[in-house]
Amino acid sequence: METILQNLIIGIQLGAVYALIALGYTMVYGVLRLINFAHGDVYMIGSFVGLTLASRFGMKFSGSPAGFTVVLLLTVTLCALMGMLIERLAYRPLRGAPRITALITAIGISLLLQALAQLVFGADPKFFPTLFELSTVKIGPIDINQKYLVILGASVVLMGALAYVVTRTRIGKAMRATSHDREAAALMGINVNQVISFTFAVGSGLAAAAGLLVSAVNNVKIDPYVGVMPGLKAFVAAVLGGIGNIPGALVGAMTMGIAESFVAGSQYSNWRDAVAFGLLILILIFRPAGILGRATTEKV
Repeated sequence: METILQNLIIGIQLGAVYALIALGYTMVYGVLRLINFAHGDVYMIGSFVGLTLASRFGMKFSGSPAGFTVVLLLTVTLCALMGMLIERLAYRPLRGAPRITALITAIGISLLLQALAQLVFGADPKFFPTLFELSTVKIGPIDINQKYLVILGASVVLMGALAYVVTRTRIGKAMRATSHDREAAALMGINVNQVISFTFAVGSGLAAAAGLLVSAVNNVKIDPYVGVMPGLKAFVAAVLGGIGNIPGALVGAMTMGIAESFVAGSQYSNWRDAVAFGLLILILIFRPAGILGRATTEKV
């Protein structure tokens, strides 16, 4: 029973990380019908930017709660600006082009970000120093490492902020209107370009936050390809929940995280990465629209 509860908590934490990335996929698809395959590389850039900022501020400062919050907010801001720049230079000129053109461009941007990361940060893996001395805490009958709670707590705060923006602010209402019908939203006076740019900024900021949280708290190595697998898994989570559906992205990410955690904690741990793609195959066979998605017909 204790092992089950521990795997469940770890899975929820892992699902929260996938959710931060998957939300970017699903929001961009919702307003543009575009799969931004460069999104996983924004996760990678967030890790490197966070490491650079932590080094510049000093590890002692960055290891304090206030210092790490400053590093996190700066990383989110810088990567949000990068997301806006990518949208403005790479995707906006192709707004009226065939979807395959935008898709190929997204793959090209992904490769470009990886190459730039090698150029700027080097190809050798970097290691985040220990910023936090985290121990275990007792939750009911189980002992759980505090790092899982830090990542989960920060992710919940960020997703709560996103929920507030989407449901309670004017730009959030404009995002929902644009997602529902872009042409009608433009006719009603909504600045569609501004909404799309803001969507890229929010999605990029969340992915960068996920990259920093995982790298800094878990002290994992980072390299120019560290975002490939998390990006693919988050994309699967978005499809699993229903691409373009924000609650669906959360449900898909949690399903992915919990399933992966239980597999990793079993004798079949070598199959943990295969879980994501197995779930993708099953959902495409039995419910192509996703768990919370709705099948729609499109005129071509």
